[in-house]
Amino acid sequence: MRLGMPLSYSSGFVETVEHLKEYEAAGLDLVLVAEAYTFDAVSQLGYLAAKTSRVQIASGILNVYSRTPALLAMTAAGLDFVSEGRFVLGLGASGPQVIEGFHGVPYEAPVGRSREVVEIVRKVWRREPLTFAGKHFHLPLSAEHGGTGLGKPLRMINHPVRADIPVVLAALGPKNVALAAELFDGWEPVFFWPEQAGAAFGEALAAGKAKRSAELGPLQVMADTFVCITEDAAEREAALQTARGHIALYVGGMGARGRNFYNDLAVRYGFADAARTVQDLYLSGRKAEAAAAVPEELVHGVTLIGAPGHIKERLAAYEAAGVTTLNAVPLHASHESNVRTVAQLKEYTA
Repeated sequence: MRLGMPLSYSSGFVETVEHLKEYEAAGLDLVLVAEAYTFDAVSQLGYLAAKTSRVQIASGILNVYSRTPALLAMTAAGLDFVSEGRFVLGLGASGPQVIEGFHGVPYEAPVGRSREVVEIVRKVWRREPLTFAGKHFHLPLSAEHGGTGLGKPLRMINHPVRADIPVVLAALGPKNVALAAELFDGWEPVFFWPEQAGAAFGEALAAGKAKRSAELGPLQVMADTFVCITEDAAEREAALQTARGHIALYVGGMGARGRNFYNDLAVRYGFADAARTVQDLYLSGRKAEAAAAVPEELVHGVTLIGAPGHIKERLAAYEAAGVTTLNAVPLHASHESNVRTVAQLKEYTA
């Protein structure tokens, strides 16, 4: 199992990148840079490419609405070039709060758009004349579809380092999960509970894999989690509380009532009543109470927090569930302890 880590730079971006070199030396395989309504991820990924030598760099995620498919392809090819073949293109639909609220673009047909985007970016990397006739994208844009009729089927000028840059889809809903299993190199689920993954995702994964081309190879599963390897009770409890607050934020506040993918996942995990309670409390501003209402079983299920023996058992469960990359956020209080945790995880998964 490979080790990844979402990049968090609350203490300063330059300082975090300096720390990343130590994680890289400890065995970290992949670093992911988020993009929501923050600084853009692309400029930061370019900086990381210059400051690292071995670790893969990934967008986690670029949404499929605010950039055209061709620009996504150009960006990925450029990042793969400056990193000498170390880039992974993480894509996702995001949600209407961000897409419509921040970008002013209608949040429509997320599955259909994602399907067409992955097909288009691969055509660009193969340097084929770019023609595409889909439901959402028409290349070149003809007069029939609102263009001038002057567009030409261009091919990318540069020769990409790789024509098969890995493309990963962040997805939780059944239709998007099935799409990831059908067309993408990898699938990135958040709040992944290995023992419940079959019930929550199994049917969708099976449907997608049934349509998957053998040329794509096996689906890579890049599961997000929190980790704290400790035998200290106070440290363990602090880590659990941090994870609990994060779960409450997503299950309760990341989306509207009836349109919260994380809340839907908690329901599929069997916590319908608790998911509703957490959302009610969070949306009414009672965030501490919302965190306290997150079921303890759910917190333990989607995290790696505890003594070394417990962590090893949980890692075995992740591997049995098909996880190939563990995107782990260390929750120790010091950078030195977090580096040791990455080294331990690398040892346990070797």
